Amino acid sequence: MAPEQQHEDPGISHITIDGIEEKVARVELPDGTTEDWRLSSLPKGVKEGDVVRIDVQGGDVDLEIDQQETDRRHALGQRQLDSLNAKAPDGDLDL
Repeated sequence: MAPEQQHEDPGISHITIDGIEEKVARVELPDGTTEDWRLSSLPKGVKEGDVVRIDVQGGDVDLEIDQQETDRRHALGQRQLDSLNAKAPDGDLDL
């Protein structure tokens, strides 16, 4: 289980939409592996980069786009990219 999920209910997990091609979404599971899921099995309007909250309670499964977690992960990714870019050399690269 990912560190950010250790504090959650055992019936709640998150997947990330890694890519969408036609009627198939490639999703990243909590353990980091990926699977192809039918786009129709995901919440309407889901797009690449969205985090989907999966809540399993008593055999019922509820999926919804977790906008807060999506925004948090996008901001974290942007901060990491900005940090890498700040350390990049200026000017032309010689290969």
